[in-house]
Amino acid sequence: MMETKTLVQNVMKTKMDGIPEEVKLHGKRSLFNWMGVAIGASQHPSVDMVLGLKEDINSAEQVSIFGRTEKVDLLLGSLINGMSSHIFDYDDTHLDTIHHPSGPVAPVVLALAEKFNLTGEQVLHAFILGCEAELRIANAVYPSHYHLGYHITSSTGVFGAAIAAGILLELDEEQMIWALGIAGTQSFGLREMFGTMTKPFHPGKAAQNGLMAALLAKKNFTSSTEVLEAKRGFANVLAPEHDLSKVNVNWGGQWELLKNAFKPYACGIVLHPSIDACIVLGKQVKAEDVERIELTVNPYVLELTGKPTPPTGLAGKFSIYHTGAVAFLEGDAAEAQYTDGKVIDPAVVEFRSKISPKVDASVKEEEVYATAFLKDGSTVEHVVKHATGSIENPMTDEDLARKFNNLTHPIIGAEQANKLRTAMYAIDEKRDLSELIELTKAYSEKVIN
Repeated sequence: MMETKTLVQNVMKTKMDGIPEEVKLHGKRSLFNWMGVAIGASQHPSVDMVLGLKEDINSAEQVSIFGRTEKVDLLLGSLINGMSSHIFDYDDTHLDTIHHPSGPVAPVVLALAEKFNLTGEQVLHAFILGCEAELRIANAVYPSHYHLGYHITSSTGVFGAAIAAGILLELDEEQMIWALGIAGTQSFGLREMFGTMTKPFHPGKAAQNGLMAALLAKKNFTSSTEVLEAKRGFANVLAPEHDLSKVNVNWGGQWELLKNAFKPYACGIVLHPSIDACIVLGKQVKAEDVERIELTVNPYVLELTGKPTPPTGLAGKFSIYHTGAVAFLEGDAAEAQYTDGKVIDPAVVEFRSKISPKVDASVKEEEVYATAFLKDGSTVEHVVKHATGSIENPMTDEDLARKFNNLTHPIIGAEQANKLRTAMYAIDEKRDLSELIELTKAYSEKVIN
């Protein structure tokens, strides 16, 4: 087995002109979606907290924080931008592995582009290959790695960040293998942290760790050359069951990045079928007529989102009860439905007691069978086979633009957001990203929402 070396060779032989146009376009859409959610959460208190480290560690002003005016050093910038993009739980999702690929990779390629004045084509190339590599590694260890309790976005995302950084730093083959070793030993992220500020910290730290790995490898800092396959390496230690043949299978013939889906709702993907169903039911019946709403879901849904009384907005993202209630009552599950105030709203609290999830192992993760039992004894049913935002039922470019606008307009304004959207879709034509990055800046140091 030489999975690590083969992966590096595959990455290094894949030039931009060898990447299909549909993959390049989906790479741009992924970056565009990522930028929207990063800017959207840029004013969150947790971002303020991490930015507060700037003075504590005397961080150099090298790269931008998207949606802000401050600058920090390369490593801190990767951490903050990666964290910001995951705060709303609104970023992209590779549905096969519940992995959010852009989070650990986008902050790294954009930070390096800003610091070293790289072209947009270089950035897109590195982004695509970093995402592709991490998704293939995720395929190899999912689901046992995830079920063990690891947050797969950060634990495998660190490899994508290292590869993307390694491409832009022009590492040779040996250095790139070392970078993966240095990255792999920093693989981390516990699912115990879901519903707290530490969950979004994971992809940010994966970005920072992967970038650090590549920077060290560039200086010939050595590491294992078999991090993926070694007896005490990543797969054998962190995934009781794995299939490393998935890392390099049909390289260049199949593209995992094309399976990257975009979220219409600001919470975990497993809740999206229930949201779709509750929105439909909410349009058909009145809240006061409902006795209960039964949601028959895959057991995994309740394992992840079985919090009946979430104490915070963040925790609400992991509650099928809160999510079902707001989807029915308000017809949406965007960030506005997951504030601290919303989880204690009397109308929401009252209605979430009517949400009655039921598990059935025969129901797929992407399905829900919803039934509204009404006080007059009648019922209304709705079945969702594939939620909005899935590969089978994807968000359109117009949907993505609307989501981007909702997230960015309060922070950078409509005119700037419009220009940024155009720039993101033309990123591979940019000789440098200085103008694009300028468009990501907030009106002032602290935006008043």
